[in-house]
Amino acid sequence: MSDITTVEVVAKREDATIEPIGRRTRKGTVLTDRPCETRVKTRKKYYDRRTRGLYVSITPGGIATFAVNYTDAAGRPTSRMLGVYSETFKVAHARAEVAALKAKGGAAIGELLRQRQAKAATQGITVAQLIEKRIEFMSTEEMKDDGKKRPRIESWEGVARHLRNFVSTKLGHMVAKEVTADDIATLSNDIRDGNHGGKPSPSNARHARRACSAMFKWAMQPGSAGKDSAGRGIRFLDDTPCRNLPKLKKGRPKTRVLTKDEIRTLWHGLDREDLPYDRTTRLAIKFALVTMLRSNEMLPIRHSELENGAGSNGAAFVNIPAERVKKRRLIRQPLSDLALEILKEAVGDNEYAFTGRFGDAPLSRQAMSNSLRGSKRGRKGGQVVETTPGICELLGLKPFTPHDLRRTAATMCEHLRLPGGDIALCLDHQSSKDENGNDWPVVTQEVYSLAFEARVARKRDVLDAWAAELRLIVGTAEENEQRLAA
Repeated sequence: MSDITTVEVVAKREDATIEPIGRRTRKGTVLTDRPCETRVKTRKKYYDRRTRGLYVSITPGGIATFAVNYTDAAGRPTSRMLGVYSETFKVAHARAEVAALKAKGGAAIGELLRQRQAKAATQGITVAQLIEKRIEFMSTEEMKDDGKKRPRIESWEGVARHLRNFVSTKLGHMVAKEVTADDIATLSNDIRDGNHGGKPSPSNARHARRACSAMFKWAMQPGSAGKDSAGRGIRFLDDTPCRNLPKLKKGRPKTRVLTKDEIRTLWHGLDREDLPYDRTTRLAIKFALVTMLRSNEMLPIRHSELENGAGSNGAAFVNIPAERVKKRRLIRQPLSDLALEILKEAVGDNEYAFTGRFGDAPLSRQAMSNSLRGSKRGRKGGQVVETTPGICELLGLKPFTPHDLRRTAATMCEHLRLPGGDIALCLDHQSSKDENGNDWPVVTQEVYSLAFEARVARKRDVLDAWAAELRLIVGTAEENEQRLAA
């Protein structure tokens, strides 16, 4: 007895009595548990003589469902489900349900049953359906503190990717309320160990679990499933399976730093015209190394964001708006003379500093990483048909990512004995030290001290020193050829 049938209650608007409707005024039988447990060849209904309006519907599959007929507040005959016959819900329970509904009055019966039906619908939602509801919620735009409309959760695309690729593929068919902590823990371990169908990834395991935890927590909030007719919030779930989960092992921090020889090889290699990647992408890789900016911050730079921009003899800056910054705060990043040289070649007459292949949009985030690692064009019979080797392979470099360029620049600046707090400012990290190495609480610099120009000056000292060092490292093309020949 696993499914639920419909129970219908009949109630007059005047005195809220339970009455059968139309032809259903027949006397019926005294309903017992026995017919509910009897197999039938065709669907049958039995009406209860003791409780008018109550009946049970039995299917050939052996499912017995209690329902009740009633008249709604508008005087229309209708019916609603009470529950499925089981060890915990028998004839006596159904009669008690109808008696309780009758006591509430005719107008209240329909509303109460509608609420119960709505809750039953939300309680039966699958994990896959819940994931799509969560993604819809995250991606819906709302007004932010800066007066601009953006998605509720601005990193929703990454969260959606982990929910769909890792969670939905394994748990999507399950009813959400039936998911247990063991299911989540097993899924996390499978992703971490590579038993999920992909490569082992502790990082993906952590992200998938974090996305699951946030989703189930959201599903418990009143209003996550909408509101009832009285304006009260309905929620999808009453509890979350993400409690008391065993901790996942922390992943090892990435330590890839390019050596001086690798920097030199990369820099001059990016000027080779035989590389299968466009000049804009190669200039973007150089710019990332020089400025320490994140891909998402630098690729959509516009003319209007440049101050004393490319070609100017004055101190140059780029003002990166908060919506493109990880910590959602404005970045005013100084541009060294080397950064300006790269920008001057990249910008041209385009709106964006690094324009993609379509000419009216910035270079995509994946363009840089794809060019470094290469790309696969397709498969046939399980075999890769066409591949394009990446820049790392073509230049004979150990693989690295665009983010590793930030780490390389920061490491080189530390070797130059530049202040760690100033290097942190260039990376847009929270710094707990001032320019003299003294403790400086983060709350002081973020809330109370708004001396932006002083911090920009500190960043300029670091970035200018790094540009000078980088020129020494890469030398000229002729010097590099002589070094290779030797």
